Amino acid sequence: MNDAASLALTFATSAAIGLLVGLERERNPRAKAGLRTFALIAVLGSATALLAQATDSGWVPGAGLLAIGVAIAGAHLVDQETRPDDFGTTTVIAALLVFVLGAINVFGYRLLAVAVGIGMTALLHFKVELEGAAQRLTPVDIRSMLQFGALSAVILPLLPDRAYGPYGVLNPFHIWLMVVLISGVSLAGYVAWRLTLARKGLLLTGLLGGVVSSTATTLVTARQVRAATQSTTSALAVILLANAAMLVRVLVIIAIVAPGLWWSGACALIPAALLALPIALWRLKQGAEEIRGVDGYRNPTNLLTALVFGAFYAAVLILGAWLSDAVGARGLYVLAAVSGLTDVDAITLSSLRLFSTGALERPVAVAAIVIGVGANLLLKSIIVFVVGGRRIGSETALAFLPSLLALAGGLVLLRALA
Repeated sequence: MNDAASLALTFATSAAIGLLVGLERERNPRAKAGLRTFALIAVLGSATALLAQATDSGWVPGAGLLAIGVAIAGAHLVDQETRPDDFGTTTVIAALLVFVLGAINVFGYRLLAVAVGIGMTALLHFKVELEGAAQRLTPVDIRSMLQFGALSAVILPLLPDRAYGPYGVLNPFHIWLMVVLISGVSLAGYVAWRLTLARKGLLLTGLLGGVVSSTATTLVTARQVRAATQSTTSALAVILLANAAMLVRVLVIIAIVAPGLWWSGACALIPAALLALPIALWRLKQGAEEIRGVDGYRNPTNLLTALVFGAFYAAVLILGAWLSDAVGARGLYVLAAVSGLTDVDAITLSSLRLFSTGALERPVAVAAIVIGVGANLLLKSIIVFVVGGRRIGSETALAFLPSLLALAGGLVLLRALA
């Protein structure tokens, strides 16, 4: 592409970014800049950047940025309708950003400029939804996000990325990275659950509950049945959906941590999840009028919880490596069954880590994960029976049976293919 054509494409892209943002601002009659103004601001940003290149002076775009800010802010200040409530702040910032996007487009960051332009337009458009979401979040929710930021952005970079301990499986950075991964997945589910709290139904309660904590969802739902605040039909739908989501969650973790094991894990976990869905959807249809949800979730990024999980994960790593070396695969399978009773994530991440370091073969690593998941489902059947009563316990065990058989079939298949 020759220089003239490239320059024309650059200015056309800047104008398109301005038109996109201006289209959103045009919908608001109180905004002092609309479709044409934002397009001109973006083109002006590109023109000043081009002039800065030609004159080798950074003052030109700086002066243009200042002029745009003063012009848009002044238009709002002189308007008696917009001055009292500081209405024009968003438009002023948007205009300045559009100017900057037009400028960086000239400097070769075209894709970045387009992506930011689309993102800021979406941010401006969904003002009502974002404000509603902010109002639904509690101080505890905000604290959860801040704690996750501390876990990921403060603690993680400070940890050494070296192997320590027996069998060289204790890498502080990797262990905490897995803590951040699990906390992030749980926090995402928790925030989504909180944002849909006012209008959630059984489907969202079950699916998001499985992402946050399938064990907590199962336990609290069983308690609701015992307290007669939830029917057996709707409770069973929530429990089955939560544990189907848990199976998908495990697959997502495998895809992130050890993509090479995903297909092997999918052979057992996907059929188990699919076999749970028909019963869950049937129960969901029967209890469709009920909208009670699970309100017993705790902060998923609590520092103490993170430390406990990290210690448990490290212990499973050492025990897994030792049992695999001293006893063989059978010892690891026993560990998987025991640890899976309390936490599927720990045995999943440990197996994936040991596979990545070469300490476990592919069939053994996947089998350990499948055994841990199966043990977890068995324990939940007992929890529901004890906490919720005989009826919901029996129906839960019967509903889990197809999934457990699918997991067993997956183990047989893995052994045959080994």
